[in-house]
Amino acid sequence: MADDQEKTEEPTSKKIEDARKDGNVPKSQDASSFVTLVVGIFTFLAIFPFMQEHMVKLYHYYQSFMGVEFTKNMILEISIITFREIILMVIPLAVTVAIAGLLAGFLQFGFIFTSKPLIPDLTKLDPIKGLKNLLSVKKFVETIKVILKVVMVFMVAYYYLFDFAKEMPSVVYLPIFEQLSWLREKALLLGSSMLLLFFILALFDLFFVRYNYFKDLKMSKQEIKDEYKQMEGDPQIKARIRKIQMEMTKKRMMQEIPQADVVITNPTHYAVALRYDKEKDNAPIILAKGMNHLALKIKEIARLNEIQIVENPPLARELYKKCEVNDTIPDSLYKAVAEVLAFVYKTGRKK
Repeated sequence: MADDQEKTEEPTSKKIEDARKDGNVPKSQDASSFVTLVVGIFTFLAIFPFMQEHMVKLYHYYQSFMGVEFTKNMILEISIITFREIILMVIPLAVTVAIAGLLAGFLQFGFIFTSKPLIPDLTKLDPIKGLKNLLSVKKFVETIKVILKVVMVFMVAYYYLFDFAKEMPSVVYLPIFEQLSWLREKALLLGSSMLLLFFILALFDLFFVRYNYFKDLKMSKQEIKDEYKQMEGDPQIKARIRKIQMEMTKKRMMQEIPQADVVITNPTHYAVALRYDKEKDNAPIILAKGMNHLALKIKEIARLNEIQIVENPPLARELYKKCEVNDTIPDSLYKAVAEVLAFVYKTGRKK
C-alpha cells in the first residue's frame, strides 16, 4: 500500500492539462528575461537614430527659449511637448519588449488563458503555511540560485573591468576619437560576455524549472487508478452499460430480420441475414448475424416471416467473420452471395 502512495509515476496528460487550467505551467523567469533583454538591446540599436532625431529636436526646441521670460502657459506647453517626445521615443521600445515577454512565455508553455490565479484564495493568508513555504527546500534552492547568479555576473564583470583598468593609463594619452573607439570595443566585449553568461544561466534555469515542474506533478499509482476511474468510469458500471448497449443492439437487429431476403447458415453454429434492394442498396447488406443460440433465434424469426434459409457453411462463416451488422458485403463475396440470391429468386420463396 505504501508503494501505491509514493509519487513515482510520470504525470498523465490529464494531470498536466488540469495544472495548465489552474495556471500552473513551467515558466523560467531567467529565460523570459534573457529573451526580453536581447530583443530590447537590438530594438534600441535599431531605433536609436529615430530617438536621436527626437532628442536633437528637443534640444533645439529648448534652445529657442534662451533669453525668453517663462510664463505658466509656456511651462505647460514645454512640459506637454517634452512628454510627447519622450513617449514617442519610448513607446516603440516598450511595445517591442512587451511583445518579446509574451513571446518568451508562449515559446515555453504555449498559449494559455485562465482566470483561476486571479480568484482570491484565503488559504494563502495562513501564516503557518506561508512560513513553511518560506522555509521550504524550494525557496532555499531559489535563494542559492540567485546568489550564484549574482556572484557569477560580478566575477565576469570584475575580470573584464580589471583587465580594462590595466589599459587605462595608456588610453588617456590617445586622441578622443580613439578613446571612444576603445570604449566602444570594450563595451561590446563586456556586453557580449554578459549576454553569453545570461544565455547559459537562462538555459540552465529553463531545464531546472521544467525538471522540477514535472517532478512536482508526479503521481502515485493510486492517483493514476483514481484518475482512470474518473475518466473511464467504474469498470462494473462500464460492463453494465456495455451489456445494456449489446441488448439494445441485439433487439434492433432482431427487428430488422423480417426485412431480409435470405438467411445463410452453417447450419447450426452461424446465421447471417441478408437484404438486397436494388433501389436502395448498392450491394447486399448484413441485417443480422449470430452464433449458436443467437443463430437459432435468427432462423426462428426467419421461419415465422417465411424468409428462405440457405445452408452454405463456408459462406456463412466468411460473412460472419468479415462483416458487421449494417455493413455491405465485401467484393470478394459478391459472386457467392449472388448465386444464393439467384437461387432464392428462382425458387420463388423470397418474401
